[in-house]
Amino acid sequence: MSPGNLASNPRLLKEAGALHSVGYDVTTVVCDFSDAVQAFDDELVASAPWRVVRIARQRGLNLRSAASAWIARSMGASVPLGLACRAAGGAPIGAMTRAARAIEADLYIAHYVAALPAAADAARRHGALLGFDAEDFHSGEGTGGAGDDFRMRMVAAVEQATLPGCHYSTAASPLIGRAYARRYGIAPTTILNVFPLAMAPLRPTLRESSRAGLKAYWFSQTIGLDRGLQAFIQAMALARCHVTLDLRGSNRWGHGDTLMRLAGELGMAGRVRLLPLASPGEMVRLAGDYDLGLSLETDISESRQYCLTNKIFTYLLAGIPTMLSDTPAQRALAVELGRAACVVSLGEPAAMASALDRLCGTEGVLEEARATSWRLGRERYNWEVEQRLLLAAVGKAFEAARTDGSWRH
Repeated sequence: MSPGNLASNPRLLKEAGALHSVGYDVTTVVCDFSDAVQAFDDELVASAPWRVVRIARQRGLNLRSAASAWIARSMGASVPLGLACRAAGGAPIGAMTRAARAIEADLYIAHYVAALPAAADAARRHGALLGFDAEDFHSGEGTGGAGDDFRMRMVAAVEQATLPGCHYSTAASPLIGRAYARRYGIAPTTILNVFPLAMAPLRPTLRESSRAGLKAYWFSQTIGLDRGLQAFIQAMALARCHVTLDLRGSNRWGHGDTLMRLAGELGMAGRVRLLPLASPGEMVRLAGDYDLGLSLETDISESRQYCLTNKIFTYLLAGIPTMLSDTPAQRALAVELGRAACVVSLGEPAAMASALDRLCGTEGVLEEARATSWRLGRERYNWEVEQRLLLAAVGKAFEAARTDGSWRH
């Protein structure tokens, strides 16, 4: 279950595919949240070998969320689970709960906190197991903005009420798992945001000498101003080598235009391009056309410091090295990636420029980085390896529940 679109949650897609492939009867419950990816949803639903239940967009969600927040604030410390989830904002809790209740299953898996109350309710009603996948440290996503402290308190209330009752949990990075373990006493299995080998190009992309310059790439569902991209554009202007940057994602908030203006002010007009959203199944192949992928997470929240995004593993599978900002999670991963990654500080554009010049101007450095990325993508960081951990966690949950008598199906 997810409160978002099917195409917006690669982890749910991979999880459903893995469980289906070993014989589980799988149903995914998702919401029709974003017009931008609706066409991609249609393609995925048409090809999915499992059942997909799509919850239509709910009118007045924001108004109901605001009303719930007002009521929750007036109640003080003790807020009912459903109200807390509605107050956290943005999901059709009632429709998700009704959809979950209508499906009799042995295991309900929630993706994102908004799906937890519905999944927990259905698990209780049907005497089933409950699971949770933490793509982020959700109660640590606050950035200090207006109302963020209250919203995080509501998210934490939902987590506290449901997570200790989960029969298993997974997390998208080791540090996210540790954060949940510290806060709620659970022990999530780390399942990295890697992708199937079938998405990868058959061979590394042939390229000219790195002395001709570097083609850098960044993608996300939405282009934002809190992704370290300003620092990279500043580094482009300081580097001796010729660097170009392609940004792929929705420009719905106009942040891409802001970045283009910055590029023009720094003399980089013509070197930065905005590209449209693309099908999730094409992302690895598209990344293979570049020399360098960017994962420049900022420290705007506790969760961002702990996350390892799907960008990194998309680049590895495509066979291109990654420039990582020095968050705790990315620093730790860089040790494992070796020459396939370089770690930079977003506060030091000049040092970032030097890193670009080393890749571009030192004979053999980029070629070795590309070769290391290609090898790691095939030997370690792919879904064929990682899905074994998921299947083992689910199997262990069923076995433990049979042993202790909490599940007798």
